[in-house]
Amino acid sequence: MGERQDKGGSAPAFDSATLIGGLPNLPGVYRMLGAAGDVLYVGKARDLKKRVSSYFQKTAHSPRIQIMLSQVAAMETTVTRSEAEALILENNLIKSLTPRYNILFRDDKSYPYLMISGGDFPRLGFHRGTLEKANRYFGPLPDSNAVRDSIQLLQKIFRLRTCEDSVFANRSRPCLLHQIRRCSAPCVDLIGTAAYAADVTRAQMLMDGRTDDVMAELAARMQDAAGELLFEKAAVFRDQIQSLATVKAKQYIDSGKALDADVIACAIKPGSACVNLVMLRGGRQVGDKSFFPQNAQDQTSGDVLLAFLNQHYLLQPIPALVILDEDSLDAEDLAAMLSEHAGRRVQVVLRPQGERRVWAEMAQQNAGLALVQKLREQGNQEKRLVALRQALSLPETVKRIECFDISHTQGEATVASCVVYDRMDMRRNEYRRYNIEGITPGDDYAAMRSVLMRRYEKISREEGVMPDVILLDGGKGQVSAGKDILAELGLSDVQLIGVAKGPERKAGMEELVIAASDTVVHLPADNPGLHLIQQIRDEAHRFAITGHRARRGKARVTSSLESIAGIGAKRRQQLLASFGGLKGVIDASIDDLAKVEGISKKMAEKIYAELH
Repeated sequence: MGERQDKGGSAPAFDSATLIGGLPNLPGVYRMLGAAGDVLYVGKARDLKKRVSSYFQKTAHSPRIQIMLSQVAAMETTVTRSEAEALILENNLIKSLTPRYNILFRDDKSYPYLMISGGDFPRLGFHRGTLEKANRYFGPLPDSNAVRDSIQLLQKIFRLRTCEDSVFANRSRPCLLHQIRRCSAPCVDLIGTAAYAADVTRAQMLMDGRTDDVMAELAARMQDAAGELLFEKAAVFRDQIQSLATVKAKQYIDSGKALDADVIACAIKPGSACVNLVMLRGGRQVGDKSFFPQNAQDQTSGDVLLAFLNQHYLLQPIPALVILDEDSLDAEDLAAMLSEHAGRRVQVVLRPQGERRVWAEMAQQNAGLALVQKLREQGNQEKRLVALRQALSLPETVKRIECFDISHTQGEATVASCVVYDRMDMRRNEYRRYNIEGITPGDDYAAMRSVLMRRYEKISREEGVMPDVILLDGGKGQVSAGKDILAELGLSDVQLIGVAKGPERKAGMEELVIAASDTVVHLPADNPGLHLIQQIRDEAHRFAITGHRARRGKARVTSSLESIAGIGAKRRQQLLASFGGLKGVIDASIDDLAKVEGISKKMAEKIYAELH
C-alpha cells in the first residue's frame, strides 16, 4: 500500500514542526493519536505535507478541530500510490477504528437491483450481490421496495414471468399470475419466444428511460394489428400504452433523457445531521434514502457531504452525474476523485440550475423532513430511557441494552435471539441468532444458559462490547439461569432483568424481575420506561421467531422426503431443485414427478401417496 512513518512518542508536547518537515508531497493517509494511543481522527490527502501542515499553521479552526488538536500526542502517516488508493485506505481505517472526530456513516448493506435474466424466456427478479454477465441489471435502487415496485410495473405492462427456473420448467398449467393478467404464461406456450422477447426488449427500454420510444413502438404495433382486424391484439397494445401514459404522468421527475444521477443534500440541526440521496436511473426517479451520520456535531454541511461521498461511493457504483447544492466544496476536485475511483468520467454539479435545481431542492426538503422526524423519535427514545433509569434506579450511564428470547415449537428447532439497543436506537447490524443444540428439547432455562454463555464468554475475553443492561424474555427461572452464567464468567456487575408477561399475559402488566435485588417490579402501563422495555422485548421476540420458522421449515423439508423409503439424498436434491422446494413437490402431479431424472412412474406414485 505504501511507505509508513510513525511519529510522536510519550512527550507531553507534540512537535508538529518536526513531523511536517519529514512528510513528503505525496498522496496518503494520516492518523492523529491521543496520549493513550487511541486514534482521534483519520484523514486522506492528495499532498500529505500540505494537508497536515494546514492543521498547525492555520489558527481559524472550528472549536471542534481546536479541541481535537489539543489532544494530539502523535501522528502516523501512510503514503499511497494515488488519491483513490488513499480514499480506500482512509475508509477502511474509519470503519475499523471508528475515531471519535470522524463523521461516520454506517451503511454496509449492498444495494438491490432489478434483474432480467438470460435465456429464451427471461424472468424478472430481485438481486443483491455479485452481478453476473448472463443477466441484465437495473440499479442500484434505494431499497427492496423500489425493486418490487419496478417488478410490479413491468409485470402489469409487459406480463413478464417472475417464477424460478425450476418452477417454470415443471409447470403443466398457468399459474394465478396469468389469471390476474400479470404473466403471459410462457411456461405452457401461451406466448411465443419472439413475442415474449419483444416484451422483454420493451421492458429494458422502459428501465433505460426510453418511455417515449416504447409508447411510439406500441402505437405503431396497435395500428398494424387494427389494420389486420386483430382487435384483441390491438387492445393489448392499447392497454400497455395507457399504463405507460399513467406511469409517465405520475412520474415526479422526468428529465427527458436516459440519465443516471445521484442528487445529494444535507440538513443540519444542532447536534445532528441528515444526508438525503435521491436516485435517478434511466431518467426516472426510483426513490430516495436518508442517512444519519455519527460524530457530526458542530460540522458544516460541506464536511458532512464530503464524508458521505468518500464513504458511500467506496462500496457503491458511482453514476455519471452527481448533483449537490453546496458552495463550500470544489467540483473539480470531487469530479477528479470520483472519476479516478470509478475508472471513467464522473460529472459533479455543485450549483445546479433549471430542472436540476428542482431535484436538489427536493433532496434538501427530504433531508430536512427526515431529520425533524429522527429528532422527534430520538426525543421520545430519550424520554423512555430516562424514565427507565428513574423507575429502576439505574445509573445515568446506562445506554446499551441487550435482550434475549428463545423460540421453538415443542422443543423443535430451538433458536435464541439477541437484539441490541444502543444510542437510543435499535442496532440491527449487531443482532445475532444462535441455533441451540445439545439440550433437552423444550428446556428454556438450558437454552438461555447456552446462549448467554456463547454470547458473553467472548466479551469476558474482551472480544466485544459489554451492555449496561441485559433483558431476558422470561421470569425468575430465566433470571436465575442468567445469574449463574454471568457469575461463572465474572460479569456479575451487569444489570440483569427478566421481563415476564404477568398473570394475565397482557401488554402493560409485565413483571420485571430484578436480579440484583431478587425483587419483582410492576411499572404503570403508561410508563415510558416500560414502553422501551416492551419495544426491545417485542423486537427480540420477532427476531427469534423469524429465525425459528426458517430453521423449522428447512428441517421439515428434509424430513418429509427423508421419510419416504427409496428416496436418498441425491433424489431429494433433484426433486427439490426441479420443483423449487417442498411445496412444488407436493403440488406436482404423478406425471410431473415421473419426469424427474431417476424417478420412475412407480416411485412417483409412491412419493405422491406419501405426501398427500
